[in-house]
Amino acid sequence: MTSLEELPLRPELRGRTPYGAPQLPARYRLNTNENPHPLPDALLADLGTALGAAALDLNRYPDRDALGLRADLAAYLTRTSGESVTAGQVWAANGSNEVLQQLLQAFGGAGRTALGFTPSYSMHPIISAGTGTAWVDGHRRPDFTIDPAAAAAQVRELRPDAVFVTSPNNPTGTAVALDTIAELYDASEGVVVVDEAYAEFARTGTPSALALLPGRSRLVVSRTMSKAFGMAGLRLGYLAADAAVVDALQLVRLPYHLSSLTQAAARTALAHTDALLATVAAVKDQRDRIVAALPGLGLTSVPSDANFVLFGRFADAGAAWRALLDRDVLVRDVGLPGWLRVTAGTPEETDAFLTALGEVAPDHRLGD
Repeated sequence: MTSLEELPLRPELRGRTPYGAPQLPARYRLNTNENPHPLPDALLADLGTALGAAALDLNRYPDRDALGLRADLAAYLTRTSGESVTAGQVWAANGSNEVLQQLLQAFGGAGRTALGFTPSYSMHPIISAGTGTAWVDGHRRPDFTIDPAAAAAQVRELRPDAVFVTSPNNPTGTAVALDTIAELYDASEGVVVVDEAYAEFARTGTPSALALLPGRSRLVVSRTMSKAFGMAGLRLGYLAADAAVVDALQLVRLPYHLSSLTQAAARTALAHTDALLATVAAVKDQRDRIVAALPGLGLTSVPSDANFVLFGRFADAGAAWRALLDRDVLVRDVGLPGWLRVTAGTPEETDAFLTALGEVAPDHRLGD
């Protein structure tokens, strides 16, 4: 067989590894930040009807601009955030990753640079590489927060064409203050993308960057239906921004990129928003339960506004990860020395995780 090294691959892609979380055999899989709750029966029934109706026209191309879906997404953002968002400010694609890819296709590319504050979402540099955009790691404090003055100074020095801010941050979980985002925007000349994939899980009183959109034509807020809506298999992401940003993305999007079935399913799910978001409170309860239990095990966590918890410290995070897997609990080793990440699951999954961690912690926590 031909090896990858023998193909005429772009030089900047050589030596890279694909994105992916290990899907190893385990009874309790708490490594990919999925919503653990199944879709409501009423939604499943309506999905069957909606998809059946959409299937009647599968011989035709879908709505190229997804106008109905974008109107529904704008209404959802307006209702849940209290900020006015119009359909013309919203764009949707196959997962928030495609949204981010389109942003870099439009505003990044060869000879241009993207900056992100790592550790953060590992797809940002991968998407940058895929679009030929140079990637630069920004700086975070030892507690994983962003120092606004230092970050703004780095933006002014490097003058990146795109700045990524993940809020709540993945893998650490903490939201970024709006004042910090505003300071980064003021320091920048390019687009500033606030990746809010976990926004619905934020602690009470944590505002969305949607509040910053008025008057900031280069600010973008991306969201997803994979997490809070529990529809990771749907692959539907979207953004809110100035309408001119949406116009720019239409220059690079593929024709008919959102299928009729995807649009129908997403619109049906949005009609069941209240039922779907009811699971968010249950997930947050389990997240907070994990956080509260850690000190009793001699461990700590990073404050989380997401549906996961970064926890530690371990003398050897890899060994602790393996010990948990040996007990049928799969969490995520995100490559941060001393830390692991666990998704907040069902009460049963949290029980299993805390029981296993109670057995593992004495042998693996730092200082023991």
